[in-house]
Amino acid sequence: MNEQVILRVISKLLIPLILLYALYVQFHGDYGPGGGFQAGVIFAAGFILYTLVFGLPNVNRVLPPRLLETLIALGVLLYAGVGVATMLLGGNFLDYDVLAHEPKHGQHLGILLVEAGVGITVAAVMIVIFVTFAGSDE
Repeated sequence: MNEQVILRVISKLLIPLILLYALYVQFHGDYGPGGGFQAGVIFAAGFILYTLVFGLPNVNRVLPPRLLETLIALGVLLYAGVGVATMLLGGNFLDYDVLAHEPKHGQHLGILLVEAGVGITVAAVMIVIFVTFAGSDE
């Protein structure tokens, strides 16, 4: 354990910055490059680094498998729910214009919610894939 002190300290400094950058990419995605998929992969990379440095049992305490499964379903439901909501409001599936009083605001809200659903699902799936392969030898 003592030979990894520098690695642990540096990763404790980097992981919050990685997660913050993922949030930046997530919320900047509707105005520039980026969005849910990229943010989800960056977010998952932070937890993969955490797993590599601190071990699989620690990441299972931070993100239990049941929580990851719930997040996968929640992201898909958020994405599909926005589409269903637009249909219930009189538009087509994922026609964001009907989500707000003005089409421009509806577009902004719709893409923000859809990208959030994509980001949540991608991050959770990437973490599940990594944890599954990392724990396959146990």
